[in-house]
Amino acid sequence: MAKPSEHLIEAFRKTIKKLKNDAPYQWGHMGACNCGNLAQELTKLSKAEIHQYAMQKSGDWNDQLIDYCPTSGYPMDLMIQKMIDAGLNIDELKHLERLSDQKVLQQIPFERRIKMKKNKKEDVILYMETWCNMLEEEYSQNIQITIPDKKRSKTFA
Repeated sequence: MAKPSEHLIEAFRKTIKKLKNDAPYQWGHMGACNCGNLAQELTKLSKAEIHQYAMQKSGDWNDQLIDYCPTSGYPMDLMIQKMIDAGLNIDELKHLERLSDQKVLQQIPFERRIKMKKNKKEDVILYMETWCNMLEEEYSQNIQITIPDKKRSKTFA
């Protein structure tokens, strides 16, 4: 699972909100697909810039994730690195593009899950919401709260 952080969770929430409010969505467009929409929030690049960077190499998101090289200097690889730096990994990005991570899918009711399509905006939103909820839960479990006391502090995990 991705390394949860406020930054990553906020990027998911903003992406979900934009998609719900009619942000451009086109699965075949590198800047407006599943990964492309999240990349816009994590990198602050436009869909056009993401698409332009992606066209400097061949293949869709999955192909470019397979060919990812952190030292290539390709803008697409630099963009993928920013997404990794935000707490994601290559496999999770591949799963996002295909809506295929079993950990995420298991949280979606079976009747709904079997009807999901990788290129349907409503399904992308559901997948991202489910994944984001999982990240939020994990993040909240990892927060330690220290309460000052006159003699000692108490830490709750």
